[in-house]
Amino acid sequence: MFESLTNRLQETFDRLGSAGRLTEKDVDVVMREVRMALLEADVALPVVKDFIKRVKERAIGAEVLKSLKPGQMVVKIVHEELIDTLGEPGRLSFSGSTKPHVIMLIGLQGAGKTTTAAKLATYLRRDGRSPFMIAADTYRPAAVDQLVTLAKQINVPYYEEGVSARPVDIATRGVKAAKDADASVVIIDTAGRLQINDDLMTELEQIKQRTNPAEVLLVADSMTGQEAVNIAQGFNERVGITGLILTKVDGDARGGAAISMRAVTGMPIKFLATGEKLDGFEVFHPDRLASRILGMGDVMSLIEKAEASFDEEEAMKLQKKLMQNDFTLQDFLDQLRKVRTMGPLGQLMNMIPGMNRLQDQINQEDMERNLKKVEAIICSMTPAERINPKVLDASRKKRIAQGSGVQVSDVNQVIKQFRDMKKMMNQIRKGRFNLPGGMRGFPG
Repeated sequence: MFESLTNRLQETFDRLGSAGRLTEKDVDVVMREVRMALLEADVALPVVKDFIKRVKERAIGAEVLKSLKPGQMVVKIVHEELIDTLGEPGRLSFSGSTKPHVIMLIGLQGAGKTTTAAKLATYLRRDGRSPFMIAADTYRPAAVDQLVTLAKQINVPYYEEGVSARPVDIATRGVKAAKDADASVVIIDTAGRLQINDDLMTELEQIKQRTNPAEVLLVADSMTGQEAVNIAQGFNERVGITGLILTKVDGDARGGAAISMRAVTGMPIKFLATGEKLDGFEVFHPDRLASRILGMGDVMSLIEKAEASFDEEEAMKLQKKLMQNDFTLQDFLDQLRKVRTMGPLGQLMNMIPGMNRLQDQINQEDMERNLKKVEAIICSMTPAERINPKVLDASRKKRIAQGSGVQVSDVNQVIKQFRDMKKMMNQIRKGRFNLPGGMRGFPG
């Protein structure tokens, strides 16, 4: 969601010269561009002013470290101040509350509260807790049905009374049902409106008073822009929030909401939610998000996604197959599918340092299309053909092409790429692979 902000900032930093000291003129020029970049990204004006002031004070006259260029020095300062603006990493706190711990989700209609409730339940169960969901949104059409469907999908117990009862009574009886079910955490999905109004706030205040939540989390659509600040302030003043969950962070948002809401409310961002899939939910790390904004990648999040997708035992088996040159097209297909479960390719590329600069040169839709084509081609092969592609004669290739809706040349290309990969792995295994800089292959 920070693509435009990232590109604008990088262009600005690249313009700095190679002098050993940052002059006031250098800093003024850069800060003017940074200010425009932040405003275009929908960061609230008061937040921008405070941010620019802090960066400028640190940057003017700062001695450039021997290992850094002036542009890199400014990036370092901006990175540190971005982390400071985004605040400490927010974590769920259940201290001082009795079991079951209650988490109350609030926010405007359309922010994604119900889906977020299911994502949070999935996360809590993965964390070793016993979640329980309550459908207290009786206003939005099909909200109760949606929560019930999601709860069944992830196999989490739930409580609902349809839409006839008062939400405050549903929430109260739901917490009692969760206690009887020996649940450790209760997630209350409350109603939202298209805009903040007194009836909504009164209802939320009553639910909070009756259920005594350990956490009141504002679920905010990151695509809301500057209005997100007013929304966050409104809910915080009336209900009192303990943290933020930003949804749709993989969309076309300019990213300002993430920076602004934290700075204005003083409440920590606790989670980021992406897409509709229930595993699109991650703990918020300000340092990682700051790195993404500045185009520095997010290797740690990429590693965590990989660890969640790849089983350690399977990884060891795969490594053994690779080193024994026993890797088949079926193995390749299995790994391809696992990579695709990690998320959209564009999102993964943004986590690799420097790859964001290549985004304009790489057509992500073409990449996705090609991966689907490769998958279709391999799926059209028999198990024996996947194990031993040498048996693929002209008639078999024609059958595979027809079965996968591609040309025979596409089938030949996949086979060639697979053979080239096996050849390279064989050279690595034998220590004959030439690495950059004249280095030879792996020792031993």
